[in-house]
Amino acid sequence: MYALAVIGIIVLIIVLIIYLEYKNEKEYQAERKRRSEERKKTKAPYHPKEKVQKPQQLKKEKTEKLRDSTPGAKKPPPLNNKEKKRATDDSYELKPVEKTAGTKDIPSEVTAPVTEKKKEKSYDLPKCKYPKFNYERLLGLGLSEEEAIAFTKELIPQIKTQIPLIKEALEKEDFHNMERLTHSIKGSSTTVGTGGISDLLVEYNTYLKAGKDLPIAEAYFKHLNRYAEDLEKEFA
Repeated sequence: MYALAVIGIIVLIIVLIIYLEYKNEKEYQAERKRRSEERKKTKAPYHPKEKVQKPQQLKKEKTEKLRDSTPGAKKPPPLNNKEKKRATDDSYELKPVEKTAGTKDIPSEVTAPVTEKKKEKSYDLPKCKYPKFNYERLLGLGLSEEEAIAFTKELIPQIKTQIPLIKEALEKEDFHNMERLTHSIKGSSTTVGTGGISDLLVEYNTYLKAGKDLPIAEAYFKHLNRYAEDLEKEFA
């Protein structure tokens, strides 16, 4: 009789775990669909960049207009290849004109290429501050505290097995594989409890569905290691 009761409890637990995993999968698909629709709505229209003329080109156009409007002005001879290169190259530096007898000082014009420093992109890295992990969800399903602790201890090796695989995908910048790996342990952790590593995996997996910034993914991974160590220290 006692054996039948134990078997019944185990079957009930398995059914509840399957149900919760199914529910989590439904929520995951709904969230993914919602984010996809938001991205379509907020997608900015493309505006082609306007062509900007170089200073030398503007100066040349002004000179040609002034010459054409002056009566009797002769057109200068065509430029050779070397002179054309000097007229169009932004990085060409004009040497100062040497002063000779009977001439006035002519100021020298030196032009240097303008280089703009590439601005580094700033990232809003995740803080990952969650409440302490607890297994009250299992207690609410009717399990004893000893059984809840046993389920939590079984969760630890699952997470530790996936962490090296997530690291390997992170090094390859394989966001699709990272999303798949975190999704598998997210379902197990949310079935057991909430807070701590469970909340972290939910947020990490949600970001990987659409996010592609490597520094943010690396920050989440560091927090994953920390919360995994905390969970092991508490329940190992």
